[in-house]
Amino acid sequence: MSVCAIPGLNLSVSPEQVPPPRMPLSPAMDCGVAILAGGCFWCTEAVFGALDGVRSIAPGYAGGRAERANYEAVCTGVSGHAEVIRIEYDPAVIGFPALLQVFFAVAHDATQLNRQGNDIGSQYRSAVFPQDGQQEQLVRSYIRELGDAGIFLAPIATTIEPGQIFYPAEPYHFDYAARNPDQPYIRGVSAPKAGKLRQYFPHLQKPAD
Repeated sequence: MSVCAIPGLNLSVSPEQVPPPRMPLSPAMDCGVAILAGGCFWCTEAVFGALDGVRSIAPGYAGGRAERANYEAVCTGVSGHAEVIRIEYDPAVIGFPALLQVFFAVAHDATQLNRQGNDIGSQYRSAVFPQDGQQEQLVRSYIRELGDAGIFLAPIATTIEPGQIFYPAEPYHFDYAARNPDQPYIRGVSAPKAGKLRQYFPHLQKPAD
């Protein structure tokens, strides 16, 4: 992402209109790992890191080959990777369905193709990287539900990309928003998304210290 590229939160739907998935997934069948791409990983990490039951988040890359899984290559937009976050969570506290609802409601604009606001390129695509057949079935069903219900004002551009390897990002990307709250990109893009999480999903947030 470019520090000078400060896209607004250009969601085409109000978050309260996005329902949870209808398809259930029991904690016993939930693998407890999710890999999601929704634009700049600084922003998505800040949103999902606030959820109760999330044990750890690692920013990284998926969708391309190992030898080009680095920030310099991914920023060119031709490496095949997307900026992603790998979420480890406790399915007894928060499950994959709830993560998907947050993903489509406040974490990014799923109707933007190969971009999020002013961050343009396939590395900023909307994508889910299922970790097993249960996740793949659920996300495919959920995207159909949202599309059939006309929840969004434009078609959902989210791709489903199973079988891809996750490559961790460079250490300085980890916890970037928390460590750099006054950075212009964080103030302009990440903070508004985190604010919408607090507004629309307070019941999913970590308890106050």
